[in-house]
Amino acid sequence: MSYILVAEDDSDIQVLVRRKLEGAGYTVRATAYGDEAIQLACGERPLLLLLDVQLPGVSGLDVCRYVKGYYENTPPPVIMISAKGQQADVDAGLDAGADDYMIKPLVLRELVQKVQNAIQNS
Repeated sequence: MSYILVAEDDSDIQVLVRRKLEGAGYTVRATAYGDEAIQLACGERPLLLLLDVQLPGVSGLDVCRYVKGYYENTPPPVIMISAKGQQADVDAGLDAGADDYMIKPLVLRELVQKVQNAIQNS
């Protein structure tokens, strides 16, 4: 099963993102926890990971680093999402291996476009 993994601890945002991506034709699995995101992502390679930077336990940055290392030469694309929008925050996400970084509040139409582009280019 190919799916998009959404790791977001804000349940309202998680539901909105899930509905929008499912409406665009994607299968979505979601979690609010970084450690569970690692287990899901390494159990079966997702099409893409959408990771909140600030997850309980293991941060989205650490999830990104782990998954990118786990898949070495063929990692799935990762889009980081965060309310933190300073250049240093964006740089930290990209340095962790993220392919893109979006600042909350999310523009869902833009999110779907970025997801589609990242999957097509992977």
